[in-house]
Amino acid sequence: MCVCVCVFSSDVEDTAGAGRQGQLLYCTLHSKHPSHYLIQRDRMWPTLLSGCAAAAALLYALYRWVIPAVVQYHAGLALIWHDTIEEGLLNALTQTTRPQRILAAVQKNATRGHPRSVVKAIDQFCRHKEWAMNVGDEKGCILDSVVTEVNPATVLELGTYCGYSTVRIASLLPSHAKLITLEFDPGNAAIARQVIAWAGLADKIQLVEGASGDWIPKLKEKFGIETFDLVFLDHWKDRYLPDTKLMEECGLLRKGSILLADNVICPGTPDYLEYIRNSPRYKSQYFKSHLEYTKVEDGLEKSVFLG
Repeated sequence: MCVCVCVFSSDVEDTAGAGRQGQLLYCTLHSKHPSHYLIQRDRMWPTLLSGCAAAAALLYALYRWVIPAVVQYHAGLALIWHDTIEEGLLNALTQTTRPQRILAAVQKNATRGHPRSVVKAIDQFCRHKEWAMNVGDEKGCILDSVVTEVNPATVLELGTYCGYSTVRIASLLPSHAKLITLEFDPGNAAIARQVIAWAGLADKIQLVEGASGDWIPKLKEKFGIETFDLVFLDHWKDRYLPDTKLMEECGLLRKGSILLADNVICPGTPDYLEYIRNSPRYKSQYFKSHLEYTKVEDGLEKSVFLG
């Protein structure tokens, strides 16, 4: 900033005695020292940094608590947030995938060779760190009760993902039982193998990579399976009905075989439910629960094949 000061005088005498002088104009230009601006700049940084810290804290609070609390009661929002936005953000920030992060949690927190500690480690990770599309702890208890009730010798799981439900099921099977689990995604299958090995159940489980529609007709020939005592459906929801009909056609279901289907409400399998509940070949029962690690309604459909 500049200040101009002007002084006018009509009575200033000359030292040589020349008498009155005309006009004398003094103009003085003043400016602030450059150090003044350095001080102002230095004072700006703490304000800027504190503002950034506050914004970061707000964003973290929204991400960590506020948004999850809001979406946990709404099916569509829960799936969009957890399964698309959150997963995409964390994949980009960490340069890892969600299954890889689940495996890391298992290796860090679960005891090698103890299946239930593996299940617990994944549940804690998914409840307190990052949601994942396992059957989850709440519906997992229903799954456990069905496996215990049926006590199957042969089990087919459609949709392995990271091996969570595979471990839950296998840990409850008798020593002579056989569990075959199908996974379409090779990346998920690679993680699931490591999770299953960490649980100490590799000798009980046969993990097969590929599409369920391709593998179901080959199961008898490839694995010497006549029929399955229990089938757990937890893969692509639009495959529940066609794969059920395919198992019927291939003779993989006997009288008394149990189909247990996850996520029949959220995301939902309306065509499967319409078929299974109205077919004279099944007696069906719905177990109300919640979408994994949320308060959104979901459930399991247990259906007994009557032949």
